[in-house]
Amino acid sequence: MSNILYITASIRSDAESVSRGLGQRIVERLAAKTGASLTTRDLAANDLPFVSAERFGANLTPAAERTPEQADLAAIADTLIAELQAADIIVIAAPIYNFGPPASLKAWADLVARAGTTFRYTANGPEGLLKGKTAYLAIASGGTAVGSDIDFMSRWLTFFLGFIGITDVEIIAADGVMGADGEAKIAAAQEAALRLSA
Repeated sequence: MSNILYITASIRSDAESVSRGLGQRIVERLAAKTGASLTTRDLAANDLPFVSAERFGANLTPAAERTPEQADLAAIADTLIAELQAADIIVIAAPIYNFGPPASLKAWADLVARAGTTFRYTANGPEGLLKGKTAYLAIASGGTAVGSDIDFMSRWLTFFLGFIGITDVEIIAADGVMGADGEAKIAAAQEAALRLSA
């Protein structure tokens, strides 16, 4: 059976968040089509740590060689990486905050980017190791047009996923939702989610 990893990053509740609502619709659509199991990771609720020098060192130390303190520091990254490795489909629901990603999403990326585990260095440059997975990005913004020159979230996230080997990425966006036609844009994004094929 395949597995969907559903990652949310909005600071708003499920009832208030456009990105969460859109992501949930995508997950429901994909689960109905594939029968996949579901793992959910709410980055805003889990208060992920930022990477420190000590945590960075612990993350790069092989598990068998870690001190007890390093094992504690690396535990959250180990868990997040295991979730990614187990997933066939990744759905990331996130808003654009001040033209970029939520801090929790950047913290997640810093924790799962582990040399030798999710990517490796080769003579030809870095190579992502999480290949064969599909990602769907449910992105919402109040005024930043997704894909525009001032959108530093979707471009960064697509690049980052490719860096760790996930190159099959589709974006479903509800952008400019604070405008007069915001509700129509949300409805259009939700309709696009219903047309997804797995």
